[in-house]
Amino acid sequence: MKLKFTKMHGAGNDFVVIDAVNQHINFTPAQWKALGDRRFGIGADQMLVVEKSHTDGVDFRYRIYNADGGEVEQCGNGSRAFVKFVVDKGLTTKRAIKVETMCGIIEPVLESDGSITVDMGLAILAPDQVPFDSSQLSGEIQGADTLWPLEIHGRRTLFSVVSMGNPHAVQVVDDVDTAPVLIDGPAIEHHPRFPKRVNAGFMQIVDRHQIKLRVFERGAGETLACGTGACAAVVAGIRRGLLDTPVKVDTRGGQLSIAWEGNGNAVKLSGPAVTVFEGEIDMDNLTN
Repeated sequence: MKLKFTKMHGAGNDFVVIDAVNQHINFTPAQWKALGDRRFGIGADQMLVVEKSHTDGVDFRYRIYNADGGEVEQCGNGSRAFVKFVVDKGLTTKRAIKVETMCGIIEPVLESDGSITVDMGLAILAPDQVPFDSSQLSGEIQGADTLWPLEIHGRRTLFSVVSMGNPHAVQVVDDVDTAPVLIDGPAIEHHPRFPKRVNAGFMQIVDRHQIKLRVFERGAGETLACGTGACAAVVAGIRRGLLDTPVKVDTRGGQLSIAWEGNGNAVKLSGPAVTVFEGEIDMDNLTN
């Protein structure tokens, strides 16, 4: 089978984007993993699939597969690539669309300057809905947030837990450049108190409107940027009384902008999306 694809990125978070409106796509987890392999496949943090939606008033369905082949609920940077893709490919004439994901409806908008703003919906803050098992733990109150203590490699570390449709554990560090992201990230991702695993965020406060962020993503490892991770970090920082909206988020792949007016308000994510190249791959050669 010949598969047409587009390679894109959002602040260095890179994607293989696939049109499943005009192509039949029914791949196994092993095939998705092979596509994401940077040596033997195309290579990407995530594979994004554009499908028709069968929900009234919704334009498209958005499916996301991590580099390990597993399907996940949400990808903020990917949502920006998604809307650029469907506009560029003529799949819609709208610049503001509604997109169905595993965790609900998002509403990305392609702005006149080429940047993209996504209404990411409400942050989920109840631990059991993240999901996070807080049983028999004593949390520490900071501002409006509860920090949860976990032992990571023998060190007691305090985390905010937030879901943006996918689970995040956010900690504040003095310096993201020296933070043990590659050492602690896997331990946090697979901590037994996160039944669906978790994305691990390491946040450095620059000032009340700017942070630096590194994220060890569930199923992908450290990526150059993580849109939902940026949203979760800003929500956590505002709730802890450390940040004020809007917040610039500096990642290793570029800068994102997050706005959140507090509980009951949607989180808004803004940033770029770039098309790198287009291609075609023989899936039979890839998987044999």
